[in-house]
Amino acid sequence: MEKLGEIKAKAYDLVLNGYEIGGGSIRIHNRELQNKMFEILGVEAKDIEARFGHMLKAFEYGAPPHGGIALGLDRLMMILTNEQSIREVMAFPKTGDDRDLLMGAPSEINEKQLKELHISVKK
Repeated sequence: MEKLGEIKAKAYDLVLNGYEIGGGSIRIHNRELQNKMFEILGVEAKDIEARFGHMLKAFEYGAPPHGGIALGLDRLMMILTNEQSIREVMAFPKTGDDRDLLMGAPSEINEKQLKELHISVKK
């Protein structure tokens, strides 16, 4: 295996006028490599097997390479409409501190809702 700093991904980006409008990658499809990545991430061997054993087993049978791409249509629209900010073309833009003014989110949650979700808040 290569040194960590020498590992390369099979990744790609779609760029238009200096803006990334899409990107993706070919996923890992080799058991040994995927197992090593989990180890590097600090996942314990028993957890690797319990959570991902089915996928790793499939890799032993020669799972084919697979990948995908995600297009950033909002960025493309920003370019096409000659806007300076992506927020001008987003249907539900968030503020700089991640609030959604249209939906009033985030909002306060009451004790009944917290109890239903088995969540406790400690201040």
